[in-house]
Amino acid sequence: MSRKLTGGFATRAIHVGQEPDAHTGSVVPPLHQTTTFAQDDIGVDRGYVYSRAKNPTRANLEQTLASLEGGKYGLAFASGMSALSTLIMHFNAGDHFIVGENVYGGTYRVLTQVFQRHNLRSSWVDTRSLEPIIAAIHPETRAIIIETPSNPMMTLTDIAAVAQLARDRNLLCVVDNTFMSPYCQRPLELGAHVAFHSVTKYLAGHSDVLMGALVTSEDDLAESLHFIQKSAGAVPSPFDCWLTSRSLKTLVARVEQHSSNALALASFLDQHAQVDAVYYPGLPTHPQHELAARQQRAPEGEPIFGGMISIDIGSLERARTFISHLEVFTLAESLGGVESLVEHPAIMTHASVPREKREAFGLTDGLVRLSVGIEDIDDLEADLATALAALD
Repeated sequence: MSRKLTGGFATRAIHVGQEPDAHTGSVVPPLHQTTTFAQDDIGVDRGYVYSRAKNPTRANLEQTLASLEGGKYGLAFASGMSALSTLIMHFNAGDHFIVGENVYGGTYRVLTQVFQRHNLRSSWVDTRSLEPIIAAIHPETRAIIIETPSNPMMTLTDIAAVAQLARDRNLLCVVDNTFMSPYCQRPLELGAHVAFHSVTKYLAGHSDVLMGALVTSEDDLAESLHFIQKSAGAVPSPFDCWLTSRSLKTLVARVEQHSSNALALASFLDQHAQVDAVYYPGLPTHPQHELAARQQRAPEGEPIFGGMISIDIGSLERARTFISHLEVFTLAESLGGVESLVEHPAIMTHASVPREKREAFGLTDGLVRLSVGIEDIDDLEADLATALAALD
């Protein structure tokens, strides 16, 4: 195999799945914006029949995603939630999942309001230690689903420990790696069975593509997921796949800048009198900083902490005032794009989580989530300083 297909992370992000076109020599593979493919005879095709089942542009992207996560199989979907839903459809009625109590609100919503109606049940536990997970396991349990760092409280789960527990109990370990991207964290290398992404976020990175992905090295699981992907049909368009393949070529540079900016802003916010609490694993004061430094590592081995920060500024009224005075940060849901975003989880992304559950793990009305972009750090810090000054 050529060096560029087995080389470092940045090399693979640019070259795997992106071989020059064999027919024309085009350095950028062509966009196969087609629904169907001509066949040479009845039942005789050239590997492609219909784009819901398989498309060359999507296949290229799926190869890249698998390579970056260190897996054998990559599967792309029309959204992060369709990726998760496809994974859940792999299981059977009566099966049970253990899920981190502090995960994205959409994950909570689909499991409690959609799949629960089909007798797929979930227990929501604090996954910062193994004891609550072990206590929640019973004979119908089939998978442990974790998100680390969690959205939006930035709590961590020890992936290697949970993955080992899952393997010992013959369960699947599924990790939502959206906040980190495979540049910062690679769950399969730590023993997980499945890495799950909202590709919309850091992987696509420009707030213009809606997509999800699953990556695994488990042969039987991959066969099942491919069948459901083809049958249920929640696949992305070829153009969105082409855009994402282009975006992945700059993933390293983007995520490095996201992380550098976020660490600087977290340090600034941690010293500000108007901020009650800062949640960012890169701060030495974060209670799980040591775990973050151990499992959130760039491919070269250095700790890296990502671009997401949550802060608590005391109340909904103060949060509204703070957000209304921001100019560089845009009030919007989503995250991981090149531009900086701000949102209020309790009212926006996590509104489907009951108040008592939110407040139990610290998601208060005063919590604000920042997706730190790649703008000039001086402009971002000045924007936050101006908004915080409005709270005096």
